[in-house]
Amino acid sequence: MIKSAIFRPSNTKRIVFFLLIDVIVSYFTLILSYDLRFSFQVPLEFSKEVALVFCALIALKVCALWVFKVYLVPWRFFGLSEALKIIYAHILAYGIFMLLSFLGLFGAFPLSVVVIDFVISGILIGGIRISKRIYLENSPKNSPKPALIFGANTQASTLIKSALNSEIPFYPLAIIDEDEKSQGSYISNLKVYPKTALKELLEKHKIKSAILTQAYAKPPLEKLFNELTKMGIEEIKIASMLKEDRHLEDISIEDLLSRPSKDLDKEVIGSFIRNKKVLITGAGGSIGSEIVRQCVEFGAKRIILVEHSEYNLYAITEELTKKTPIKNLDKTELLRPVMLSILEKERLLPLMQEEKPDIVVHAAAYKHVPLCEYNQKSAIENNVIGSKNVIDCAIESKVPKIVIISTDKAVRPTNVMGATKRIVELYAQNVDPKESEIVAVRFGNVLGSSGSVVPKFKAQIQRGGPITVTHPDITRYFMLIPEACRLVLQASAIAKGGEIFILDMGEPVKIVDLAKNMLRLYGKEDEIEIVFSGLRAGEKLYEELLIGESEGKTKYPSIQVARPTNYDIKKLNEDINELLKTQDIIAKLQEIVVEFHHNAHAN
Repeated sequence: MIKSAIFRPSNTKRIVFFLLIDVIVSYFTLILSYDLRFSFQVPLEFSKEVALVFCALIALKVCALWVFKVYLVPWRFFGLSEALKIIYAHILAYGIFMLLSFLGLFGAFPLSVVVIDFVISGILIGGIRISKRIYLENSPKNSPKPALIFGANTQASTLIKSALNSEIPFYPLAIIDEDEKSQGSYISNLKVYPKTALKELLEKHKIKSAILTQAYAKPPLEKLFNELTKMGIEEIKIASMLKEDRHLEDISIEDLLSRPSKDLDKEVIGSFIRNKKVLITGAGGSIGSEIVRQCVEFGAKRIILVEHSEYNLYAITEELTKKTPIKNLDKTELLRPVMLSILEKERLLPLMQEEKPDIVVHAAAYKHVPLCEYNQKSAIENNVIGSKNVIDCAIESKVPKIVIISTDKAVRPTNVMGATKRIVELYAQNVDPKESEIVAVRFGNVLGSSGSVVPKFKAQIQRGGPITVTHPDITRYFMLIPEACRLVLQASAIAKGGEIFILDMGEPVKIVDLAKNMLRLYGKEDEIEIVFSGLRAGEKLYEELLIGESEGKTKYPSIQVARPTNYDIKKLNEDINELLKTQDIIAKLQEIVVEFHHNAHAN
């Protein structure tokens, strides 16, 4: 480890190395120049005058090289412009020396020796530097790749310094920025060009890599990504200077699909969560775990994590307690992990009555469409009965706010999972809330959730393909998990009770286009094919977030609200009980959810 630190390249080490080399080379070139001048017949005798000449000339040369910033250039970046700088530095240094000599400062030292030294010194000092450049360029392992930087900012400057220190496998050649004020200026000796110069730069320098140093929203990022790939850029990186382990990250499909909310109100979320007790079911799942993180971030007083999966519960508690491990389970701890199924009403109710949470967020659910089709009874028990248990226990425990996580698959459902989630929405809207406010929040797919298409495609690409897409026309809504969870909390904060909120998911994305973009990101377009496997049981081509004209508005454009659907709660409870007993589950689901049209067969 010590050895690695010693030999790791750095700016300071490089400068010290070049300084020592130049001093040593300058000393020997002076001796060689003297011997050449006198054909090795007159030995050099060191006197005070000779020593003064040697010291002065070496010092002048080093200072001139420093003035021209030659010491800031590493081996791999040494080129014609740097060679010219060395010549200019020699002209400056030897010019000053000659001037001082004519003024009689150095006595009778032969100036012809200085002239010869000028030539030899320039050749050797430049030659040493270019020799390593030649080696690096002919070594595929060590050869850095030419790149363009997008964004004239402080991050670009840091990135260039990292390149100079050989910390990244790229050497930037130019900077692109659309700000006219920045164009034509220089950052660390790199010129800032307008975007119109992009094609010319790529062709001139054979550039195949680009590094983004500024944040892009989804639409412009996607546009830039498509533009660069069409022009021949094979590798696009995102600079992330705040991370300790790496400086550059690959551009991800999440970057292209993410759509940050324009009206996220952190103050509203903060006032909703801060100093509150929050109980979260499904706390180890994709949505539940992020809700937990957000509650920690926004200053919750206590968070009760309800999760039936031992591993998921362990993972989220371990993540959040690395710095402050849980010592006991008393009420002084921020986190209380509880391994509990939502079907265990006899344990759930005492837990809520003991903790007296201010907010219950119900995120526990079976959500994988095909698996719910194959295990219909389990889906009903968990999604309907489990959710009913959570709502009933929370009402009985006088929880002020109950938040139900729903899905776009509850809208005109074609599968059992969607139908069960719609029943939960109906129950939440029509049950007597007593002292509680109940709200459901509906949204589409979240990127990176367990069982979602993005990690599936990544795994298929890593295996060498093929990528399987069910249908060429299938589309879905996507949102990043943190964005969705913040909007869930924001919607819950403004809820009055009885609403179904719908998160604005932007434009739907064709899954086949998503697959193509992922192949382009991995550089596997020509290696891996896309295969259409047919729609799975219960799956439909298009997801919806609203039914007809049931849309309402909130003060936040990203959050809409559906008008309530009335359903006699006594009848609904009877229907749910019959649902557990009936042999014809699908028929009963269609009776409860009138818009349910079951797509029973995969095709």
